[in-house]
Amino acid sequence: MSIWNDLADIEFKLHFVDADGVKTRVLESGTGEPLLLLHGTGGHIEAYARNIKGLAEHFRVICIDMLGHGYTEKPDYPYGIDSYSDHLLAVIKALDLEKVYLSGESLGGWVAAWFAAHHPTYVESMVLNTPGNVNNKPEVMAGLKASTLKAVLEANYENVKTRLEWLMYDKSQVTDELIESRYNIYTQPAYQEAVHHIVHLQNIEARKQFSWDPSWCGKINVPTLLAWTDHDPTSTVEEAEPIKEMIPGSELTVINEAGHWPQWEKPEEFNQVTIDFFKKQVVSK
Repeated sequence: MSIWNDLADIEFKLHFVDADGVKTRVLESGTGEPLLLLHGTGGHIEAYARNIKGLAEHFRVICIDMLGHGYTEKPDYPYGIDSYSDHLLAVIKALDLEKVYLSGESLGGWVAAWFAAHHPTYVESMVLNTPGNVNNKPEVMAGLKASTLKAVLEANYENVKTRLEWLMYDKSQVTDELIESRYNIYTQPAYQEAVHHIVHLQNIEARKQFSWDPSWCGKINVPTLLAWTDHDPTSTVEEAEPIKEMIPGSELTVINEAGHWPQWEKPEEFNQVTIDFFKKQVVSK
């Protein structure tokens, strides 16, 4: 299992775009309708390394380091869901895209849903992958904040490994290569400063205005699939039901034997679920 091996025999482009003044790292592969992939809190492009090849057979896959994450620029202000959404819109415009398929994991799923509610003309349909802690559990927020700060501010092999293992049901899926990739990101001086902005949403007062709620979820008018797992450390399958009720016409599927990163632990199944859902929307047009 290797990030490079997953990318070695496909054509891809790794580059930077100016997204309304924010230098943003982008990986693209494939042709066809654009499919934009959004990672979670503390994540980066490499979180989707195992999915790009399979998805690029059907779509123009576009994976980004979100605002303040990975090797994307890190503005000095707290990152709310509105900030991530604004950055996503700027990326879409910088790439001259009119409409995209969206798939977001954890924080990325939250951002994708918010974006679709506020910018529906840009979204064809979307998959929300373990959007996570939808009920604002204090213990989940505290744990995620503490583990992220520790992994970044006290960056070493074990701390980064522990942060990654939290994401997985099968801990053996955390490879030395993935640890090193994240360690190199977390030890950037700019990242060590930005991490406080990244964990901003793990404070209840900061996230209240963005909490999952019918007032904005009800505005989502694009086909939506909730892709949950049976071992997500942030929320149970049962906790997906209220979100399903909030988003009109949304569907729910469960990927078994996976934690918070089904796209990494079960790449073939995740890819197939994603492809099938999006292709179904094309056929039904």
